[in-house]
Amino acid sequence: MKLTLAEPKYLKDSISIISDLVTEGSFQITQDSIDLIAMDPANVAMVMFKLLSSAFVEYDVKEKTELAINLNNLKQVLRRIKSNDVLTLELGNNKLKVTLKGNTTRTFSLPIIEIDDKDQKVPDLKFPVTITTSSEILNDAIDDADIVGESVSFIAEPKKVTFLAEGDLNKAKVVVDQDEVTNIEAKDMVKAKYSVEYLKKMVNGSKLAENVTIQFNKDYPLKIDYTAVDKLSLSFVLAPRVENE
Repeated sequence: MKLTLAEPKYLKDSISIISDLVTEGSFQITQDSIDLIAMDPANVAMVMFKLLSSAFVEYDVKEKTELAINLNNLKQVLRRIKSNDVLTLELGNNKLKVTLKGNTTRTFSLPIIEIDDKDQKVPDLKFPVTITTSSEILNDAIDDADIVGESVSFIAEPKKVTFLAEGDLNKAKVVVDQDEVTNIEAKDMVKAKYSVEYLKKMVNGSKLAENVTIQFNKDYPLKIDYTAVDKLSLSFVLAPRVENE
């Protein structure tokens, strides 16, 4: 296995975001892509990552390979990438060899670990609401909610979506109308509540893609998707905060 990335930011930024939620991960490396599906330790959030072979300048994978690694360790190595570096990943002797080649050639070896992890299955979720908007709009809404409370309500209507956070005395309300930037597919009003703490980590996906797709339902998981065409996709599923009626 030998994989070379001329634009290592796609892997660097992705691992940085994912490692905020998940400390260890098992990558499935096939001839088409590198895939990771993992749950956070509290079983509140799931992350789904796919880095396509078309993102690489060299992608030599003879057979399907499983690679389990400590994501914090990998993040520390990837943080050492300089802007003109080319990144190469190789597997051998139960180690992941990471080479950064720019003005100098730097090599790191990371141990392959054993994860006592059952195969994670992506849940088959159906949503009555799909919102596509700029990543910046979602970032700002979550930042505004973070000032006020620990949770934020997503309220979708046919031509607008509202983000609402309420504290003991404070309240933050962000209304986004449908326009050329934001598309809202919703037949009726749908409201759901989610953790701001988790959302703050997930919206860092904006580093990878200008737009985001948001899907949710009442007392139902939230799904957030970031896609860079022909490069990668990064998606999150977040359990709801169920309100006691």
